[in-house]
Amino acid sequence: MLSLLALIVLLLCGKTYAQEKTKDQPNFLVIVADDMGFSDVGAFGGEINTPNIDKLAQEGTRYTNYYVAPTCSPTRSMLLTGIDNHLVGLGNMYEYPAPNQINEKGYEGFLSKEVPTIAEILKDNGYHTYMTGKWHLGKNKEHLPSACGFERSFSMLSGSGSYFSMNGPDEDATPNHFVEDDQYLSKLPKNYYATTTFTDKIISYIDENKHDGKPFFAYLAHQAPHDPLMVPNKWLRKYKGVFDNGWDVLRDERLERMVEMGILSEKTEMGERLWYIPGFDELKVLAQVTTARKMEIYAAVLDYMDMEIGRLMEYLEKNNLKDNTYIVFFSDNGPDVNDKASTYKKYPGTAAANWMAKTYTHGFQNWGRAESFTAYGPSWAQVSSAPFYGFKYTTYEGGIRSPLIVVSPNQDNQGVINTEAILHVKDIAPTFLELAGVSSNNYQTNIAIQGKSWASMLDGKTMSPRSENDYLGTELFSARSIRKGDWKIVNVPEPIGNGEWQLFNVKQDPGERFDLAAKNPSKLQELKLDWDEYQKENNVIIPNRTNFDGMEDKLPPRPPVYDPDFGRGSEIPVETKSNN
Repeated sequence: MLSLLALIVLLLCGKTYAQEKTKDQPNFLVIVADDMGFSDVGAFGGEINTPNIDKLAQEGTRYTNYYVAPTCSPTRSMLLTGIDNHLVGLGNMYEYPAPNQINEKGYEGFLSKEVPTIAEILKDNGYHTYMTGKWHLGKNKEHLPSACGFERSFSMLSGSGSYFSMNGPDEDATPNHFVEDDQYLSKLPKNYYATTTFTDKIISYIDENKHDGKPFFAYLAHQAPHDPLMVPNKWLRKYKGVFDNGWDVLRDERLERMVEMGILSEKTEMGERLWYIPGFDELKVLAQVTTARKMEIYAAVLDYMDMEIGRLMEYLEKNNLKDNTYIVFFSDNGPDVNDKASTYKKYPGTAAANWMAKTYTHGFQNWGRAESFTAYGPSWAQVSSAPFYGFKYTTYEGGIRSPLIVVSPNQDNQGVINTEAILHVKDIAPTFLELAGVSSNNYQTNIAIQGKSWASMLDGKTMSPRSENDYLGTELFSARSIRKGDWKIVNVPEPIGNGEWQLFNVKQDPGERFDLAAKNPSKLQELKLDWDEYQKENNVIIPNRTNFDGMEDKLPPRPPVYDPDFGRGSEIPVETKSNN
């Protein structure tokens, strides 16, 4: 009898402790933009109207040395696991495997089941877990968000698609393109527009359980501003005329504002413009008008996303949830130079070109509408990545350095800009676990979490989770880099890079203008040894071709990274003055 009584007391005490732990645990909200550049939002020097994101920056902290992968799914794999993408299934994107990577462990193209996600761990420890938006980590049942720890989810499974319909980026991607929980969808909610619906769903999921006392982890992965650029019709003319001065002026204005804000040093020099992009004033008037129109639409898509982020913040505030919530906002990679509609025209008769032709229209008057497939091309992408060189797909700063805003509950020191901490997307998982008081030690795997917790930094006890001896390694599509302290080596194939290791002091030269490899061979060698270690420890298999060799039907389509003709063809629709 006594032993039974003791057991009851023990169980009651255990329940009380669990309730107290749940009560004290914070909420976590991660908001990810897709293909957004470093300086697009107002809080990072942009001219686009983003008052709600800017408000988060004023309530929290902006971090200027935050790194992600060169493309989306590798970044998302590291966000959810805290482990390098080459070890968790996304060593390369599913769409672009090189021959020597096919069937290799870590290169499956979907998230590995051998490591737990942050959602699984938090769910096991009393958290509600919600996900809406772009998934891009696997389309089979065993790889859906519902199988990776999210109790509620509404997801676009492919890497991109229409904002208004179920059309995927190509014909092969359209089947099983959307899912809610573990059910594939045959139709979308009424009046579907991706940015609005993803926000509706995340709010509804949080609202379902807001009174049960359990904390939540919510992951809102916006499609915006990824192509195809689409926005409700009444937003199409909001930015008319704003970008008529062109990309050169806009880049300089952004740099000036970033210096004024304290994001960049006054000595910062702008990264070089891609050699195949002309000066805006070299274009004929018609070319200026048409290219500016694309940037107007891009800005409207981003502005609309900001509005929906504001609606989510308003919901959290109204329901007294925001004060106990860590909010993290960033972009999954740098801006995209790709223009698929123009690219596929170069390959008539291929499956991709046929799909594009029958699914979308491409006339100027339709740009930005539901039936169009619009992208803004490399000239404006370089504005988005200002002050950096490079873009999505590359390991130059423009491809892998993302704006980061973190808001801590009841943060005392608000509106801070941290230019010292060197951070990585892998850090978010261990940060949340430490802040939740949860250990990952109970999850036995052969791969330990690699990221470094920001908990002490967020508490103001340290300036950075990394020392000057810690390095960050990155590789995708044969583009490589190591960041260590103020220094960085980068190797990107020609013609965007030179196919050799370059050395930059990215604290003094974030635009990567001045290659110091010849002047400082000892530092170059030091970081090359770090690269060798990174490659070995993370099973990095350098592709035996760059994946951009052709668009034949049975080969993966290539992003226009190493071929300037792709960018030139999409960006300059009429002759320049100099060619007239």
